[in-house]
Amino acid sequence: MVGRRRSVFNVSEALEFLNHLLVDNPLLPFLIPVVLAVWAVERWIFSLSNWVPLVVAVWATIQYGSYQRRILVEDLNKKWKQVIQNTSPITPLEHCEWLNKLLMEIWPNYMNTKLSSRFSSIVEKRIKHRKSRLIEKIELQGFSLGSCPPVLGLHGTRWTAMGDQKIMHLGFDWDTTDLSIMLLAKLARPLLGTARIVINSLHIKGDLLLMPILDGKAFLYSFLSTPEVRIGVAFGSGGSQSLPATELPGVSSWLVKLFTDTLVRTMVEPRRRCYSLPAVDLRKKPVSGVIYVTVISASKLSRSSLKGSPPRRQQSYSVDGTLEEHFDDKYLQTFVEVELGELTRRTDVRVGSSPRWDSLFNMVLHEDTGTLRLHLYESTPSNVKYDYLASCEIKMKYVADDSTTFWAIGPNSSIIAKHAEYCGKEVEMVVPFEGVNSGELIVRLVVKEWQFTDGSHSSNNFSLSSQPSLYGSSNFPSGTGRKIILTVVEGKDLTGNRSGRCDPYIKLQYGKVPQRTRTIAHSSCPTWNQKFEFDEIGGGEYLKIKCYNEETFGDDNIGNARVSLEGLVEGSIRDVWVPLEKVNSGELRLQLEVVANTGSGNGWVELVLVEARDLIAADLRGTSDPYVRVQYGNLKKRTKVMFKTLHPQWNQTLEFPDDGSPLSLYVKDHNALLPTSSIGECVVEYQRLPPNQMADKWIPLQGVRRGEIHVQITRKVPEVHRRASLESESSSLIKAHQVSSQMKQMLTKLQTIIEDGNLDGLSAAVSELESLEDMQEEYMVQLETEQMLLLNKIKELGQEFFNSSSSSSLSRRPSRS
Repeated sequence: MVGRRRSVFNVSEALEFLNHLLVDNPLLPFLIPVVLAVWAVERWIFSLSNWVPLVVAVWATIQYGSYQRRILVEDLNKKWKQVIQNTSPITPLEHCEWLNKLLMEIWPNYMNTKLSSRFSSIVEKRIKHRKSRLIEKIELQGFSLGSCPPVLGLHGTRWTAMGDQKIMHLGFDWDTTDLSIMLLAKLARPLLGTARIVINSLHIKGDLLLMPILDGKAFLYSFLSTPEVRIGVAFGSGGSQSLPATELPGVSSWLVKLFTDTLVRTMVEPRRRCYSLPAVDLRKKPVSGVIYVTVISASKLSRSSLKGSPPRRQQSYSVDGTLEEHFDDKYLQTFVEVELGELTRRTDVRVGSSPRWDSLFNMVLHEDTGTLRLHLYESTPSNVKYDYLASCEIKMKYVADDSTTFWAIGPNSSIIAKHAEYCGKEVEMVVPFEGVNSGELIVRLVVKEWQFTDGSHSSNNFSLSSQPSLYGSSNFPSGTGRKIILTVVEGKDLTGNRSGRCDPYIKLQYGKVPQRTRTIAHSSCPTWNQKFEFDEIGGGEYLKIKCYNEETFGDDNIGNARVSLEGLVEGSIRDVWVPLEKVNSGELRLQLEVVANTGSGNGWVELVLVEARDLIAADLRGTSDPYVRVQYGNLKKRTKVMFKTLHPQWNQTLEFPDDGSPLSLYVKDHNALLPTSSIGECVVEYQRLPPNQMADKWIPLQGVRRGEIHVQITRKVPEVHRRASLESESSSLIKAHQVSSQMKQMLTKLQTIIEDGNLDGLSAAVSELESLEDMQEEYMVQLETEQMLLLNKIKELGQEFFNSSSSSSLSRRPSRS
């Protein structure tokens, strides 16, 4: 048997050697017959000499030696690459005293201010959600990192390699005693009162890792292990002397634990944070983003390997002799839960070790960064609960050049990084599950839009009718008295009770003003079309939304949501679908609009309540005794009662000072003994009416099955001075600037489509570009017309000024004589 194996091995090696000779010497098939012919002549016709076999033997020996040498070189190169990847060679230590000297120079005037502003916003958000049990309420009053910068690379820096990824190691040591972070805390029982918490010292020591990604466009940073953290805390109240930290035990340790837990979750290996290095900084601050997440499929799933026990694998050998592993668990039923902040969604259940879902979810991000967590669960038909199997996460961050960076943890704690240059570009990532032996998930990510504080949007939607400008800024800063008009349009896929019944309504709160929609019976996809008005609030206040299912014994919460109202631009309606948080399904469609408060202290609002028709019957006899209660801000007025009619006629005029307050009408049924009952309500919009022009309208009543009310409303202004329409010119300039910015972004998108060779996308992009060019020409014609009108107005004013000055000079001449 051994001899047979050796003979088989020799034959296979000889065949492989001959194949190698044929590849290196293409003329060998022609040379061999010539050599055989010469040998036959020398053998049977006449003898040449003995040099022919000698030459052939020498040539064969040389060729075989070069072949063996090449195999040896390839084997050494393969082993060297394995050594490079597995042992991570370390470069010599490099001293970096220059870095600390540079940091010392730029820290007080630049980095301290910038980092203090950045960290103060992060700390303020964190302490609102997580606070000690000893503290009822806490707020940030001051934040300064002091004049002492951290020391980097005290013992030098070095580079290591993990595969193709280069990693820089440097020490991080920050020990400062002039830190100033002031917190005002309201203490809980039994420690009543208020106290000022002053964080005056901080010590952080650890090993920092820097990893450049995306060809130097960004780098990831993290601590190699949990750093050493100490926080010094003092207490006081007002201007009194600070007390030692022992007066309130547990606060210092709570702060250390909070800070350490935050570091471990965000920037201790393999968790990494990203710092982008964009070539262009557009200086726009994002407040929210809309991301489309598609969970495509998973592979290499095995119940035993995902739960930590040794996996049952089928092993086989491929054609080239390598060992392959096949994961085959055809009875495994799994689904994926997608989590972004408090927003969660689930895919359907699929069977097999390589399930495919192709589930698309609309997700909302409330900051410029976010972490998308994907949890894999097993669904067992005989079990009510789901078994957790594994999870992975993808982090994303907005970059100052209007792009987005995505990164995740790869196999063996490596790095997976992708970059989307513009909104609408698809990014597909294959992410392995963390902490298990097998399994990976394929996810597609598309950033639909980023919304900014100045009212602009980075979006792949170029429609001017439903989206604000791309690069235009808001004409008014927050808190200038503008009105926000919110329309709750509809909902879809809302969650019902156990029997499947859904009677939804919505509660809205913006600042301290609550509002509520009517209840839609028996519908998981309701339509409200109700409008609400709020006074604009500055400081990044969110619109809070709570959706309820109306029940007999207490309403059930079926989802919450938050919507940022920063950066809304006048003259533009934003139409958005908002996914509900803390539930598995449900979205609400909202329309957001902002208008200027055009109220004037010299004007008033004249409301004529004419009549109503088709009112519901509130009495047992089939009629009603209707009257209208009018609420204008804090003012309340009412009409006379019309008895026993469903079609009342009031013809009553009411007047209110024009201060821009919302105007609400409540139609009531009058009862002498019993409480009055509501037979409908509505909101009258008047803020955008032209001065001294009456609007005649029929308004449908809300909260009832039928009924309309007829009103006439006028914004009375005693004196209206006509002037040149500078506002229209500025709006035309803004629109022209919008179109120009959209054309620039469209050209960038067109260049990307040409590089990708997408013919369908190319035709659509060209048509959009042509429509933008036509729109730009219209705005340019409008601007030229307004410019001509403005010049004529200036000439008229100049002529009036010249005439008045000449007449005054003529009137002065007789007085001199």
